[in-house]
Amino acid sequence: MNVNHNILFLSLLVLFIGILSSCETTSEEQLLADANFVCDTTNVTFSNAIRPLVDTHCLSCHNNRSQSGGVNLEGYANVKVYIDNGEFLGTIRHDAGFDPMPQGSSKLPDCDISKIEIWINNGALDN
Repeated sequence: MNVNHNILFLSLLVLFIGILSSCETTSEEQLLADANFVCDTTNVTFSNAIRPLVDTHCLSCHNNRSQSGGVNLEGYANVKVYIDNGEFLGTIRHDAGFDPMPQGSSKLPDCDISKIEIWINNGALDN
């Protein structure tokens, strides 16, 4: 029985090392992918960059039917209100004095925030 126990132990050890190795490779691949990521901030418009971000990260709580906190971000006109008063950018950057959004989540990726800042600096047009 001692021999079987040793074989089982060695088999489990090899399996465990194999699992750890595969996780490490995946992690390295992810690090390389992240390092090669380029934030494309060319041609940032409301329709191609800002609206998809709002749709993905904001509309589940801030839409025509469910205006959490009294905020509606459905459509350009509604988004523009919060752009003009500075609340939109302050909340997504998690600036002091603003309620950080998305609520209960991490800050948006820096690339997404850069796109929003560029769009705002270019006049926050409905384009």
